[in-house]
Amino acid sequence: MKSIKYLLLRRITQISILVLYIGANVYGWNILTGTFGASMLFGIIPLADPYNVLQVFATGFVLATDVLIGALIITLFYFVIGGRAFCSWVCPINMVTDFANWLRRKLNLDKEEVNYRFLKRSARYWIMIVGILVSAVVGVSAFELVSPITIMQRGVIFGFGMGWALIVGILLFDLFGVKNGWCGHLCPLGATYSIIGAKSIIRVKHDHEACTNCMNCKVVCPENQVLSMINKESISVTSGECTNCGRCIDVCDDDALGFNIRDFKTGGK
Repeated sequence: MKSIKYLLLRRITQISILVLYIGANVYGWNILTGTFGASMLFGIIPLADPYNVLQVFATGFVLATDVLIGALIITLFYFVIGGRAFCSWVCPINMVTDFANWLRRKLNLDKEEVNYRFLKRSARYWIMIVGILVSAVVGVSAFELVSPITIMQRGVIFGFGMGWALIVGILLFDLFGVKNGWCGHLCPLGATYSIIGAKSIIRVKHDHEACTNCMNCKVVCPENQVLSMINKESISVTSGECTNCGRCIDVCDDDALGFNIRDFKTGGK
């Protein structure tokens, strides 16, 4: 029977973070205040999204010391934890895109997947760069104005208004359009964290001897190109594109996948 351990842990983490933000705005809790762009933990520890900080820096505004420290804390955290763990363990949009991917499998839409060849996974890196350049031109953090992460957070707390249209749009795009379209092809935060976590310590490792080549891992993986070693060799996933979501581990009945510490002496193997 397939496990949902990591899936459950991720949902608990994502929902708990949203609850803490709601509590801060509605009940005055002082555990986690602010937004996903810039927060304070226990009113003492600053946390800041590195990509948002880069955009603000591009506008020419002088950044406060606590914001810079917050960006450094987040950068170091994901540099160690690995890959795009923010995308799968923290970002609330992940719940929307995971639901879309689940529906795709239930409706057998993956078998009829349309590959939009003009939309490459590298597009998110160009969007990341364009976001910084536009921020420099318009004088505000450009992506924050349209970020579905920010819109979803505000919607959960204060009501969505017309913001629901963007969230539904992402759901439909991932469901009927490009598989993992938003997170895997467009989101600049995903690009940022993949760069930050490219050399991280915690990795998914494959045991070639235990693998029976069932490919269940590739079915559920949102970035299945990082699992190119399946049934070939016993090495770790070294790509920063991996979200460290653990779904491949959950569905592996062979116990051929698991989190491990990266071995830098063998190049991550």
